[in-house]
Formats: sequence, C-alpha cells, structure tokens
Amino acid sequence: MNPRRLLVALLTALLLSGAATYFLTRRINGRNGRSAAPATQKYVAASRPLPAGELLKPENLTLVDWPAKMPLPGAFSKMEDVSGRAVVYPMVARQPVLEGYLAAAGSGIGLTVKIPDGMRAASVRSDEVIGVAGFLFPSCHVDVLVTFRNEAISSPGTQIVLQDVEVLTVGQRIEPEPGGKAENVSVVTLLLTPADTQKLVLASTQGSIHFVLRNGADRGRIAAVPVRVGEISSEARSPAPTPAARAHVAAVHPYEVEIIKGDKRATMKFE
Repeated sequence: MNPRRLLVALLTALLLSGAATYFLTRRINGRNGRSAAPATQKYVAASRPLPAGELLKPENLTLVDWPAKMPLPGAFSKMEDVSGRAVVYPMVARQPVLEGYLAAAGSGIGLTVKIPDGMRAASVRSDEVIGVAGFLFPSCHVDVLVTFRNEAISSPGTQIVLQDVEVLTVGQRIEPEPGGKAENVSVVTLLLTPADTQKLVLASTQGSIHFVLRNGADRGRIAAVPVRVGEISSEARSPAPTPAARAHVAAVHPYEVEIIKGDKRATMKFE
C-alpha cells in the first residue's frame, strides 16, 4: 500500500474526527448553558402589609423570586427605583410592587395620593343617622342632598345637588373597616371637580346635608327636581273638588218651610 495515501487517509480521518468532536462539544455546552439559565428573577415587593398612602422605604421593601417565564409588566427589580413613592392601594406582604400601584413621584402622602389630577377632596358634615345609618365606606358612591332652611325661602324643600360622588374617607378612615362593620361618623370627604366643590360648600351654608347611598354599579343620573313641603303635607294629598262636584253642591236646593197663619201662607227658605 502506498504510504503517502495512507498518511493522507489518516490525516483526513483525524480532521473529520476533530471537526465532529468540536461541533458535538459546542452543542452539548450550549444545551448545558441554556439549562443553567436562572429559572426565576428578583422583583421588588412589600415586606409587610402596607396601607394606602404609605411611603415606600427600604425597611418596608424586599426582593421576591418570580418565575422568569412569567414576567410582570410594570414591576421593579431595584428598590431605589420605588423608594420615596407612596402606594395608592393597600398591599399585602410579599406582593410585588407595580407601577400602577404607586402615586406619581412628588405627589405627597396620605389622602393626597388618591386625588387624581384636576380633582379635589372636600369634607362636609352630615347627620350621623341620615348618613345612611353608618354604612358609608371609602370608595362607595353617593348622591348629595340639601334641605334648605334659609329664611329667604318661604317653603322649605330638599334638592339633589350632586350625583354619583365617590367617598374618599369616612371620618379619618381611608380604607373600609375590615368585615364591613358600620361606623357612625359626622364628617365625610368626597372626591369632586372644582365646580362641584363650590356647589357643596354653598349647599352646606344653606341647610342640612344628607347622603343617599347608590348601587356600586349604578352610574346613572336623573333630573334633579326640588321637593317642597307642600308636596308631602296632608293638604297636598287631599284631592281638590272637581267641577262636577262643585256644580252638584251649587245645585242643592235650600230647605223650605211653609208657614200658615189663618188665611195667610208664607214660605221661608233656610240654607
């Protein structure tokens, strides 16, 4: 056998073996690299229950593991990205912090974070019993009525002045009482437009403010027609006599008495 051909064959086999080994090694290493990729990623979360309005600080934040295959839109991976911002909604422990849960940077703390741009928060005093017997809670919707007691108004009445108004706070409470426990309070804070704020303040100076609780899904509005005292009094409920009745009364003849004295007769009429 020709030694030269044998050497060429051996070199060719060696090159093919090396190439196959190289590509096989790369493929195996690629699979191992992909399998070694982290299955979770870190997200910023609350380290304890947080009420609405509280500022986020490093001591009330933590990092939690989250499946890498299920990324959270709006989540944060660094605590410094959310530190100093206030939460708008209550959060439970280890709940990831999302952008939608936070107030705009610099918007303040407490109740201010729940007031959208262009809106106002106005407080008004109401009778504890008239205030739906204590069943007013933050985030519920009400209609606001005023009973006028102004001396300039001859006939007192009640008028709807605001409809479908959101309640921000009841007393000093921003969040509902756990379990929906009723609580009688005399001051309620409402979320209003600037124009409605003026109406509320004016109404509070003209009489008594009352709240009417709405269904949570009811966003309808009605024509606000004032109700006067005369419409609910007994005189108003008594039906007025009809023209036929008045004609019948007018047609009734008076009593007649005939008086006979000797050969004289006389007739007297009595009504």
